[in-house]
Amino acid sequence: MAQSELGAYLSTRRALVSPGDANLPSVGRRRVPGLRREEVAMLAGVSVDYYVRLEQGRERTPSPQVVGALAVALRLGEDDRQHLFRLAGLSPRARAAAVSDRVDLSLLELMTAWPNNPTIVYNRAFDVLASNPIADALFHSWTHSRNLMHIVFTDPGARTFYQDWRDVARNSAAGLRLGYGKAPDDPRIQQVLTELLSSSPEFAELWTRHDAHGKALQSKGFHHRDVGPMTLTMQTFDVRSSPGQELVVYHAAPGSTSAHALALLGSLAASTPQSV
Repeated sequence: MAQSELGAYLSTRRALVSPGDANLPSVGRRRVPGLRREEVAMLAGVSVDYYVRLEQGRERTPSPQVVGALAVALRLGEDDRQHLFRLAGLSPRARAAAVSDRVDLSLLELMTAWPNNPTIVYNRAFDVLASNPIADALFHSWTHSRNLMHIVFTDPGARTFYQDWRDVARNSAAGLRLGYGKAPDDPRIQQVLTELLSSSPEFAELWTRHDAHGKALQSKGFHHRDVGPMTLTMQTFDVRSSPGQELVVYHAAPGSTSAHALALLGSLAASTPQSV
């Protein structure tokens, strides 16, 4: 029996936890990084045979108590914990038909009220559904694609545009994995995933890591061809009126060189009439 998504996820998470992280002695030579299977089983309070069957895909229906214990043993964060429960079939997954790509009119009006802050709305497949003029200017009017995953992994200029491209790539792949876990039957997610696996070796390698987490408050460095380098802080919000959509707002530290660059970008955006 082939290894299940659940088994693969457990295996990759186990490799990320050292004996020291779990307050276990490191005894003997280890052939692989991270915890041994028997150590995870001990920490979770299950038999070694049962845990081995979970990783190998011979057992696919663990109880909520077991999954919760595994999440603790593997030191999972909240996004990873929820992803584990979904893979175990213990949390509802979104139906593709329930996800709308229509952006609420009131949200569009709010985005236009932030002319100095690049603002976008995207879906689980990272298709940009709406953007304000300064966001259009930041992302070069979306000349390569309006899909953020395609921009990161298939745009030849991405490694220059994103100052920390490797971190951006890793986080982007983890974000798509999280969306895929929530709605694996979404045809658009499946399409983007297939395209990236066939066109980007870097994405294909990151996908095997099974990282799954969403965006949080973080800074991202850009090098814009018109205004130069700038570091922007991102705030990400779930759009409650449209589950599956996320709103991202960028801003720069007041008085910083990045703020000056962003103001110049806003002037350029204002000189080119656009619509959200």
